[in-house]
Amino acid sequence: MRSQESVIGKALRLVSSSVAVSVCAALVVAAAPSAAYAATSTDAPPAKSAKKSKHIKSVRHAEKAAAADDKNAPAAKPEKVATTTRAERRRVHYRMGARSTGMSKVAYEPRQSVGTAFGLHDTPDELALRSSVAYVVDQNTHEVLFDKNSQAVMPIASITKLMMAMVVLDSKAPLTEQIEVTDEDRDLIKNTGSRLSVGSVLSRDDMLHIALMASENRAAASLSRYFPGGRPAFIAAMNAKAHSLGMTDTHFLSPSGLSSENVSTGRDLIKMVDAAYQYPLIRQYSTDESYEVFTGRRTIHYGTTNALVRGHKWDIGLQKTGFINEAGECMVMQTTIQNRAIDIVLLDSYGKYSRFGDAQRIRTWIDEGGVQRVTSIDDTHGT
Repeated sequence: MRSQESVIGKALRLVSSSVAVSVCAALVVAAAPSAAYAATSTDAPPAKSAKKSKHIKSVRHAEKAAAADDKNAPAAKPEKVATTTRAERRRVHYRMGARSTGMSKVAYEPRQSVGTAFGLHDTPDELALRSSVAYVVDQNTHEVLFDKNSQAVMPIASITKLMMAMVVLDSKAPLTEQIEVTDEDRDLIKNTGSRLSVGSVLSRDDMLHIALMASENRAAASLSRYFPGGRPAFIAAMNAKAHSLGMTDTHFLSPSGLSSENVSTGRDLIKMVDAAYQYPLIRQYSTDESYEVFTGRRTIHYGTTNALVRGHKWDIGLQKTGFINEAGECMVMQTTIQNRAIDIVLLDSYGKYSRFGDAQRIRTWIDEGGVQRVTSIDDTHGT
């Protein structure tokens, strides 16, 4: 296995099943950590023989040895991660730079976040945020108040569910219609569990409520399956909606956000937050603190995933959190600070509560006069 030294120490060691992948993009990141990234995917075939299996084990052994040699190196060291299904391995390729630059691709199968692997956390900012991407905008004038790596194309995890909810509501399907959870709604990407067992039956309204408030993945999956044309048509509708909103660096592959190929930028997500804010149900359900549903078998109590909602110290008009390994801890929200309407996007924060801490740092910064030109919330648009 080959390795290459970068200007910040050891470059990312990215290993395929037979050769080491070029680290050209990582070298460029060291010089320009705020550049954007785009994502595509390829599928590597499963092992077909015992001989190939032994080869894979030898590669993994080499990786472990290399990791031990580099344990004190400052650069991030991505490792192999779990498969997306039991039958196949998925490798995501992140390409640095704008789409027209033709920069080299880097194959990446992370246990850590994409932002960590590409050095985005090394980008300095005056608030010392723990999020590698932060974008704060006046909701009324769209004036940018704070910008950290807002053009980086990153996995967005369950923030996806804001788009999912808009597509559901745009379909005008009856909210009272009963929807059943089936085996097709199981998570075969991350193999996560769910409190909604197969056979549970809820109304479309209840499914939407717990998907937005508690980030219930099977609820999102079930909603997409009941869409005319099924889940493929639903995902196509999500991408069409993103295109209509001018979200040019956004792509969806799953309705829940469990896929690391659901990607966007801070700039695009501001557009999605503003669009979702136009839906009263999304505002209401995403900011509820708790909710109970009856599945036909039992009653389940759900709570919000956002600690800022639980604390009642914020005036939050809309929010959504998200987490997968590749995305880190994420959060978007519309909030009111000193009678001002503010949109906040925080992506790839490290530490369970760091995204909430970053939000508080931004709020304190605004309270203390860090931003002079912010309009009154009286001009806020919405329905």
